Amino acid sequence: MKQLVTLLEQLQAKLERFRKEGLKETPTRTIFIDPILDALGWDVRDPDSVALEYPTVDGKSVDYALKIARDGKPVPVLLVEAKSQNDQLTDVKDITQTTGYAANDGIVWCVLTNGVLWRVYRSVERCPAPEKLMFEVSYDPKDLEGMNLSQVAEQLYRLSREEMAKGTLDAIGEQTFTDSKIRKAVEALVSSPPRVLLNLVRKATGDKSLKPQTVKDSLGRVLAPLFGQFSARMSPTGVGISRSATGRKASKTRKGQLVTQFSENHHTDGKPREVLELYKQLDQFCLTLQPGAIEKRYLAKYIACREGKRTFCTLHLQRGGMRVWLKLRFGDVPNPPDFARDVTKVGHWGTGDFELDISTAQQLTEAEPLIRKSFVEA
Repeated sequence: MKQLVTLLEQLQAKLERFRKEGLKETPTRTIFIDPILDALGWDVRDPDSVALEYPTVDGKSVDYALKIARDGKPVPVLLVEAKSQNDQLTDVKDITQTTGYAANDGIVWCVLTNGVLWRVYRSVERCPAPEKLMFEVSYDPKDLEGMNLSQVAEQLYRLSREEMAKGTLDAIGEQTFTDSKIRKAVEALVSSPPRVLLNLVRKATGDKSLKPQTVKDSLGRVLAPLFGQFSARMSPTGVGISRSATGRKASKTRKGQLVTQFSENHHTDGKPREVLELYKQLDQFCLTLQPGAIEKRYLAKYIACREGKRTFCTLHLQRGGMRVWLKLRFGDVPNPPDFARDVTKVGHWGTGDFELDISTAQQLTEAEPLIRKSFVEA
């Protein structure tokens, strides 16, 4: 890991120089991508480790196929498609082709990279190609948003030969995408419960006198607090969950002044699946602290969770995770986690000086007691 951090520091120092030169794909691979793959344990000079210009079933080729030995035979487990350094990696055609190459070959994981930004897709998901994005990581200082290179290296190391052999990425991906599907399904059931569900609930209560509509209304009251779109209410300032194509809209105050209102879309659009799942889990946790009483405000840079006039948790979604701020004094928290820091004298967006940099489900679990403490003490 230290080797990878050192390499990222060296490459970061070269960014501006080569960016001005507008590196094409081949030098981007040589200067940026090959060294990172090598630091991750993939020897680009060994065909049993990395196949270059890997042929796909449709006669095309992918720049790299990273291989793991299974039953004594090297098998591709991760495809990497390289682009020029200044490519933004947002072209839907490129994303569709790369994920398609992987899916057609039965390879679960694929990466689209310009050497600086690494976008990781789970090709086998049944959804539009851009929505297959599991996570992304960049060491460009403009993209770090407070992250350090050690945190970037930890994210990038998921693609290492060691972790791919362990199945680490497979386990995280399976959980993340499955939870997302189940969450959407349950939200749909809560929003419009079918008659069979109403009958099952009524039967489970043992009260046959309950009418379907009564059960439906009760389900809404009981389960709604678990889902933000059902329980979030308009805040006193008028900033609520109204949606628009851009995640923002203009409205007038009582004095006729134009103000910008933001929605959840403003914060979630384009974010990787793993980040969205972390946000949903945090959102549900906050809403259940006081069912029916928690409000969310969507501001330009962050989302605020409030109970009445008390803001106890604010968060900002990033490419690689979430930045969370709590109303706690850092010195009053015994043994704070290593992903926490005191920002009393550091500029930051949210309300509160206790900052958490959350990028994994395990970190979110560790953070929940602190969020509850902030809710109680704010």
